[in-house]
Amino acid sequence: MDILWIIGGIVVVIVAIIVLTYNGFISKRNRVQDAWAQIDVQLKRRYDLIPNLVATVKGYKKYEKSVLTQVTRLRSSIITGSTDDRLKANDQLTKALKSIFAVAESYPDLKASANFKELQDQLETTEDKISFVRTSYNDYVLDYNNAIQQFPGNFFAGIFGFGRQEFFQTPEGEKAPVKVDFEDEDESQPAKPSKQARPKRPRK
Repeated sequence: MDILWIIGGIVVVIVAIIVLTYNGFISKRNRVQDAWAQIDVQLKRRYDLIPNLVATVKGYKKYEKSVLTQVTRLRSSIITGSTDDRLKANDQLTKALKSIFAVAESYPDLKASANFKELQDQLETTEDKISFVRTSYNDYVLDYNNAIQQFPGNFFAGIFGFGRQEFFQTPEGEKAPVKVDFEDEDESQPAKPSKQARPKRPRK
């Protein structure tokens, strides 16, 4: 009888460990998905602001029309397509928008436009929010990955199918200073995709 009680107690402990570990994985994965959703919200906000910016900037010399064309093309990619395509377009769009704001320094009328300044402020605020939620996303990914890679979590993660999540990394090109030079820009040529690894959409 004592042996049965001991065996029963061991079974209860094992089941409790499994349940707690599984629920912990779910909780951490949900945080990752929630952080990703916050990134999605900011990408949609940027998507909604871009048409007004393009309309405001249009008409300021021919050589800048190419970057407006590029911004318009990249805009659709940050809200549709695969996760990798959306993140890639977002990185390219960030550089293009910085270039537009830098070029505006050469046009006093545009720079002084209240509408342009408002759009610039909103887009820069959105970029700051994307950077903030990117940090939160990476923190949750780190916490989740640690949980499924450390013992005994790695044993149960394999059984329950919990896989590693990718970090949202900043491409090397985005860290470099923005070079403002559109004179040789070819509107017909799409922007070259970055080779930097991009995070995958969190698994459900």
